Amino acid sequence: MTFSLVARCAETGMFGVAISSSSPAVAARCSHTRAGVGAVASQNVTDPSLGPLALDLMEGGMSAAEAVAEVRRQGRFIDYRQVLAVDGQGRAAIHSGGQVLGIWGEASGADVASGGNLLANSGVPQAIVDGFLAAKGHLGDRLVAALRAGLAAGGEAGPVHSAGMKIVDRVSWPVADLRCDWTEDCPIEAVAGLWAIYRPQMDAYVQRALDPRAAPSYGVPGDE
Repeated sequence: MTFSLVARCAETGMFGVAISSSSPAVAARCSHTRAGVGAVASQNVTDPSLGPLALDLMEGGMSAAEAVAEVRRQGRFIDYRQVLAVDGQGRAAIHSGGQVLGIWGEASGADVASGGNLLANSGVPQAIVDGFLAAKGHLGDRLVAALRAGLAAGGEAGPVHSAGMKIVDRVSWPVADLRCDWTEDCPIEAVAGLWAIYRPQMDAYVQRALDPRAAPSYGVPGDE
């Protein structure tokens, strides 16, 4: 039903989540990030409260593995959940309960973890990790490359209809939060297209929030 990754950029300290599913609006329920802390995906039979819980635990000093272990202890119906986390040092941890749906898998590497359920094959998460580690450029570019690699490896057992990508940097809000909540076409390519449009403007939106006086043109009539 879902495949995703959580990741950290070792060069910039950015964190990101990228996800795709046959269900509508998957990113609205499953993607959780916090600047300077980490990234979490809470999926399968989703409990969205597990994402903020894991982030709170990591912000309090726990590693990703310690936070996921505590999520296992505190979470309700945890056997139905799949939780992925990466922390501020790039350490990754994954929980996949005994009631995860269909063919499922998980994989991790330096600065990245991936998991999925109701997959075409159990190797999809490893393909996602490999795609992320092989990609170059901005964290957003690498997240898109990883999702594409997962889809090329088989993706879900059926067609995907929604996708999303969320990135945090040095400010308290996501610097990118792009979603395709439903399409009969490829939602991953829809998010990739949004990223191609948004990426060149992203830093300007941050600057406008921090100090509008130093911001670049707004691109509206009458603006100089």
